[in-house]
Amino acid sequence: MTTMTTTKPLLAAENLAKRYGAVIALESASLTVQPGEIHALLGANGAGKSTLVKILSGVISADNGSVAVDGTPIRLRNPDDSMSAGLATVFQDPALIPDLTIEQNFRMTGVDRTIVQEWLVKLDIPELDFDSIVRDLPLPLLRLVDLARALAHDPRLLMLDEITAALSADQAELVFGVMREWKERGRSVLFISHRLTEVLHICDQATILRNGHDVESLAPGEGGEARLVSAMLGEDHHESSAVREGTNTGDHVVLEARDLHRLDKVNGVSFELRAGEILGIAALEGQGQDQLFQILSGDRRPSGGEILVNGEPLVAHSPYDAIREGVVLVPADRLHALLPQRSVRENLATPLYNRLSRWFRLESDEKERVDGAIDRLDIDIRAASQVRQLSGGNQQKVTIGRWLAAGFRTLLCFDPTRGIDIQTKAQIYQLLRELADEGAAVLLYSSELREIPLVCDRTLVMYNGQVVDEIADARTATESSLLTAAHGLEGVST
Repeated sequence: MTTMTTTKPLLAAENLAKRYGAVIALESASLTVQPGEIHALLGANGAGKSTLVKILSGVISADNGSVAVDGTPIRLRNPDDSMSAGLATVFQDPALIPDLTIEQNFRMTGVDRTIVQEWLVKLDIPELDFDSIVRDLPLPLLRLVDLARALAHDPRLLMLDEITAALSADQAELVFGVMREWKERGRSVLFISHRLTEVLHICDQATILRNGHDVESLAPGEGGEARLVSAMLGEDHHESSAVREGTNTGDHVVLEARDLHRLDKVNGVSFELRAGEILGIAALEGQGQDQLFQILSGDRRPSGGEILVNGEPLVAHSPYDAIREGVVLVPADRLHALLPQRSVRENLATPLYNRLSRWFRLESDEKERVDGAIDRLDIDIRAASQVRQLSGGNQQKVTIGRWLAAGFRTLLCFDPTRGIDIQTKAQIYQLLRELADEGAAVLLYSSELREIPLVCDRTLVMYNGQVVDEIADARTATESSLLTAAHGLEGVST
């Protein structure tokens, strides 16, 4: 008689459901993760990925369903229950209190600083000042610190929710190295990423959610990216492209930067942005692009150089000065631009409230503009009472929609599709193209270099705070050529 042995799944989640009033965030989703597996969790905007991870993390409670670890049912009433079961999560937004130091944050969670330091060294952060205030540190660094803290708890299952969205290619490779090491130890990783090339590169298995249900489980290499997209969006989906048929770029210079400097981060940046043009900024993480956008939006003062709007100098003491001249910012971190506990319509109308006495009271034409933004961007308003209940993609649509309602001339988009699914990305890029064709000027930075040729007319490459290359026709650029230039190597000008 032959005895057959089977390996119990490390994690088995069955028929998990979560509802917020009329909004069904998760209807019935199941997920099985084996020991020693890197498992992708995929789905389009609002499919339920983050809700599922929050349930497994103990942040929210499921309305229905069950979770078992090593075949033993567990109750996840709070994050401590999740941690005790051997689950640790790195969320899209770092779980660090902004006004405390790194050291104080570590003490609150009872993590061993020595072990955290060992992981930080592996993540190429050997000399972190633990007395640094969290809010003073850049997002990519905070993501890696949060990862090191999670690893220090020695979890059986490490859950990573869009961790690479804010990281450079080099930093992402360090994370992939940690994921492989975790797999070699017989542990597992649950990996959420909208970058399907990463999924194909690193993951053994993938579970795909659609409309709150799990619809397929497969090895990512079986059919490649096309099959993954088809499963995420359904058989009836129609892929849209942001590649423009033509361009209405004119000669009128709307925004001009002349020899801009700020400390050692921006070193003599000059460019012209014309009406009807989408000008791309290509750069690796930390090359001064974030400081450049802060200067242009009025959030920081330059230490040298000047900004001209329609030929007139702009001296911006605050973002409001830039907004008055029609220069507005769409940041990558949408929660910095939104009022999370207010409604969709209130957030869309925020720029229209220029007097305290009018707070949340709109004229009829302003209401029409708000409704028009909702329709044009196809914003999901089922969770209308609080914008924080929306998916990340819908939150970013609201961030952009504020300026559609208020009006603008120049749109500064800093990585606007970070951590957003492929369908919503296409919608946002198509909107940017339409706005440019209507005469708006758009300055666009994207951390995903391969997307630059899809939407931009012209592209500047930044390295070490300087513009090191200009590509007159962005359609001729490739990810490889942009990456070469972004490393400060030979140019790719055409």
